[in-house]
Amino acid sequence: MGTIGITRRGFGAALGAAAGVVLLDTRLTPAAAEARVAAGLPRDVLQLNSNENPYGPSAAAREAMTRSQEVAARYPDYQEDEVRSALARFHGVAPEQVLLGCGSGDILRMADGAFLAPDRKVVVAEPTFEAVLAYNRVTRAQPVKVPLDASFRHDLPRMAAACDGATGLVYVCNPNNPTGTIVTGEALAAFLGRVPPSVTVLLDEAYHHFVENPGYRTGFELLAAHPNLIVVRTFSKIYGLAGMRLGYAVAAADKIEALERYASFSNTNAAVLAAGLASLADPDLVPRMKRRMNDARRWLTGQLTADGHRFIPSEANFIMIDTGRDVAPLIEAFKAKKILVGRRFPSMPTWLRVSVGTPAEMAAFVAALRDIVPVPAAA
Repeated sequence: MGTIGITRRGFGAALGAAAGVVLLDTRLTPAAAEARVAAGLPRDVLQLNSNENPYGPSAAAREAMTRSQEVAARYPDYQEDEVRSALARFHGVAPEQVLLGCGSGDILRMADGAFLAPDRKVVVAEPTFEAVLAYNRVTRAQPVKVPLDASFRHDLPRMAAACDGATGLVYVCNPNNPTGTIVTGEALAAFLGRVPPSVTVLLDEAYHHFVENPGYRTGFELLAAHPNLIVVRTFSKIYGLAGMRLGYAVAAADKIEALERYASFSNTNAAVLAAGLASLADPDLVPRMKRRMNDARRWLTGQLTADGHRFIPSEANFIMIDTGRDVAPLIEAFKAKKILVGRRFPSMPTWLRVSVGTPAEMAAFVAALRDIVPVPAAA
């Protein structure tokens, strides 16, 4: 948990130092230095509500999307094969172990269709990313929600114990959205050993690239030993392609076949496939973006600590802050200042989720936070 400090850093000095993080990287073109505001919103609004990459796709990905216009009249079947093969090489698996989706949410929808039914159960943490339960409104499996542990992490022993012969799917988001916490590789391996082989484990690694904790272990290291495991990744976060929609699953071939029965025809497009290939081909893209965004996260947590705000240490590109009051009116107060922050999570009603933005955006958020949620008085 974030510790309580008794002094406040110089706001202007911190902003100047943080802003340098953005200006020093000359490998991004001016056009790619910052993602634009979504259509329909005021140009000066700050979007800190959806855990996106504020810098957008790389220059190479943008150029690839522009060139994709040359094949816009053709269905992207061959490009899909090329991306699947590239991902298979990237992860050291066979192409038939890879399935593409219109964002990783599309993969979660397929998993519900493939492994859930009214006579089945789906086990999830509470709170976690809601898509699996949202899609379950169609499949109508019985939801089993297991509260997070005292450290705001998945309670994997309780989740494993909740899995039985009627369980079709157990969903683990690692790092977890909205808390930003992780389960360690050791805990994940033990969990997979306890879950019945008949239960499909859906491991969502959307925020994998931001993790710095050395105890973390990706599910790709555990796939061979656990054929009931499906690992899900996305190009929406660190690759900056949230608006273009590309995600994928990697699993044993029979699991991919089961998911594929619920896939839409041509659920990708030529532009995002080209951008995905360009992103994978840039070995410096992930470490560069990870450094920029994690530096901004560290600056924010330093300000929160100095101000005495309680927060959950995060391994993702967002932070949960305990405001001590219901966040619904606070979300509106930030909106009045043209800052969009995360939604209210019913099981954590006093906790405000804010996405990591540029250093300037983080400074603007801190200034607004100090106005909307005054700093606790020093003891």
